[in-house]
Amino acid sequence: MNNLANGIQLMLIGMVTVFIILTIVIYGSKLLITIINRLAPEEPESAKGKEASGTVPTAILEAAVAQITAGTGKIIKITEI
Repeated sequence: MNNLANGIQLMLIGMVTVFIILTIVIYGSKLLITIINRLAPEEPESAKGKEASGTVPTAILEAAVAQITAGTGKIIKITEI
């Protein structure tokens, strides 16, 4: 019976330790993200060099499909996700 009690105690100590470490990692990550966002905010959409239409040029997609499918594939419709 003593071995069972020691095993349960060891299991509980291990689970609590893992819970505490994961909690520290989660809140530390949130703090790091907050600090980084304040020091280096994300650029506005217009300054990122994005195309006016906001999509990848069709020629690039057609070239990729042609290369992957050995010229047998065809793009029918392109939708943004």
